[in-house]
Amino acid sequence: MRWILLGALLALLLLFPQLLALVAVLVVAVLSKPVLVAFSLGLLVRARMPRLRRWTR
Repeated sequence: MRWILLGALLALLLLFPQLLALVAVLVVAVLSKPVLVAFSLGLLVRARMPRLRRWTR
């Protein structure tokens, strides 16, 4: 799925070269917000962590 989305983005960039500037502006805008970046990374890490089970008696 990730490769399909990357391929679609690259195809759009080839069809519409001015989109490269728009994508660059969006990436810079997102990376300039450290709280948003930290929150997103936290969500990604939490999704990959195994769930801890409660202690049994």
